Amino acid sequence: MNDVTPAPALTQREVLLHALYEASELEHNLMCTYLYAAASLKDGEREGLRAEEAAAVRRWRQVLMGVAIEEMGHLAAVWNITSALGGAPRIGRSNFPLDPGLLPASVVVKLAPFNADTLQHFVFLERPRGSTEQDGAGFAYERNYVRGGTGGARLTPMGVNYDTVGDFYEALGEGLRALVAHCGEANAFDGDRALQLSPEEVNLPGARQVVCLKTALAAFAAIVEQGEGAPRDSIGSHYQKFLGIRAELQALTERNPAFAPAFPAATNPVLRRPPRPEGRVWLENPDAVATVDLANACYGLMLRLLAYAYAVRGPSAEKSLAVDLAIGLMQAVMPLAERAARLPAGPSNPQCNAGVSFITLRDSAALPPGPAARRVFVERIKQLAEGAAPLAAGGDARAVAAARQLASLAASAGKGFDLTPAAPAAAAAAAPQPAAAPATPAAAPASTVSGGVETVQGEWLELQFEARRCIHSRFCVTGAPQVFLANVKGPWIHPDAMPVERLVEVAHACPSGAIRYRRKDGAPEEPVPPVNLAGVREAGPYAFRGQLEIDGAPAGFRATLCRCGASTTKPFCDGSHREIGFTATGEPPSGKTDMLPTRDGVLAIDPQPNGPLRVRGNLEIMSGTGRVVARVTSAYLCRCGGSANKPFCDGTHSKIGFKST
Repeated sequence: MNDVTPAPALTQREVLLHALYEASELEHNLMCTYLYAAASLKDGEREGLRAEEAAAVRRWRQVLMGVAIEEMGHLAAVWNITSALGGAPRIGRSNFPLDPGLLPASVVVKLAPFNADTLQHFVFLERPRGSTEQDGAGFAYERNYVRGGTGGARLTPMGVNYDTVGDFYEALGEGLRALVAHCGEANAFDGDRALQLSPEEVNLPGARQVVCLKTALAAFAAIVEQGEGAPRDSIGSHYQKFLGIRAELQALTERNPAFAPAFPAATNPVLRRPPRPEGRVWLENPDAVATVDLANACYGLMLRLLAYAYAVRGPSAEKSLAVDLAIGLMQAVMPLAERAARLPAGPSNPQCNAGVSFITLRDSAALPPGPAARRVFVERIKQLAEGAAPLAAGGDARAVAAARQLASLAASAGKGFDLTPAAPAAAAAAAPQPAAAPATPAAAPASTVSGGVETVQGEWLELQFEARRCIHSRFCVTGAPQVFLANVKGPWIHPDAMPVERLVEVAHACPSGAIRYRRKDGAPEEPVPPVNLAGVREAGPYAFRGQLEIDGAPAGFRATLCRCGASTTKPFCDGSHREIGFTATGEPPSGKTDMLPTRDGVLAIDPQPNGPLRVRGNLEIMSGTGRVVARVTSAYLCRCGGSANKPFCDGTHSKIGFKST
């Protein structure tokens, strides 16, 4: 055996797994920094902003939160690739701020509040190859160094250098190609696919099963194109989004030099006296400490649940519940993070406020699957809910929201996790294993049907389902499979089967508006969309979002309206475009795209008898990829399917005898 030459580094599975662990840590770190900056932003006029500034800051918060969610999707993609190669995903990471050497010297990651320098740092991190963008002030690395050792073949995995995140993913892609060339595709991707996250458990673009080299490389390409290292002209990339915020920030600051969009949250807050105090803020204010302590505990349990989800085979109720609870915990973290950014850090640091520190557990590895692990989760969430009660007692709205969310999660965990001890190993091995089925509540919730709308009462909210508007986009049955049970007899909607805030998100994702809700817990109802949008779907309907009125009647905030002419539930789409083979591009050419002075307000849609949709109100018409096609205040949109100028009407409906009834 001594004469066997080790395989080149890039063909070694262990080396690739090590690099993927770094990729997951990097995406994880970026996600936390964006969430931290978003939490520091002020909330409208009541926190000292002018109306124009408040509107801009609301947009910036939405952008930062959206980018953070996309980073979560990138993280899921990297975890899935890791699992596909037979590895256990790296869920944890090093705490902030990162010491030199954990990442290349050009990649500095730390928690900092939103300001011009932090924003420039985000631009720098997401810059494409060849960019001349400089890092923000205060984000310079401590010393010059080069990662790695001397040249030559090595068996020990080591960190590599890269200038941009895009360069890193390109190197990872080359490594995957080399591994496949060395041992074959089937041997390279031989991990248990059922351990990966999929759309059955979470509605994230990155949560797609990786089964081969093509799917792995596609995941890397999507990460790069969406943000890190995307081309300069990549519309909607993280880089372009941050450039847009930078331009707005500069313009608003020129008009008002005193403009301060965010609270002075601490840079790298810590909960204990740091052995190395440089670059860290020790939190001493008891209220801030209690808030950050609860937020960190929620965050730590979230990581445990995600690790557990990768140890449980799916699709299964247990795997879905673990992911739902993890997402629900992050939704509890954010109001606590916002509260921390508004509280003083303490007497040693009077110049700044506190901030959530995103402390990670010493080990976030998956607990061994079974009733013992499930009991840990049930007990821990109950402890978090109990710990939130004293904070909520003070009446702070954000603390109350977090406490309510944790109480809902505790109830969901108690109902959803089966704590029955497992059968002895020998008996379990011999017994046939039934297919996992979604958990359903013991008693069917109260349900009524009126006017074609099915209404189901839950403890926290009332769910409504309007069948004639449903286009079967499946966001409900894949995003909330425990709530919406597909292909079952009897009651199929169970509102209490998942955390209420997560369920609300699933309802918001329903493009047709078939799923709506009414809160019963006093929390805010669905917000009015800040921009009226009409998306043109490839060979499909129009997807409207806004304060809609259809035929003079309020119609909610979401609707998909027919444009093929064949729907039996006009003006709504019923999927007939698929049956008739309707073809129409989702990427029509752009026309007038001047920015509208106002982008929201009532959007009136009046289907003309045997004719087009007349639309009045502020409206941005978007292509399927998000490109602006037109910005209008009045338009006639084709719904006969025959216009040569789609999406706009050209009178063809009269020539072909289109009937709308």
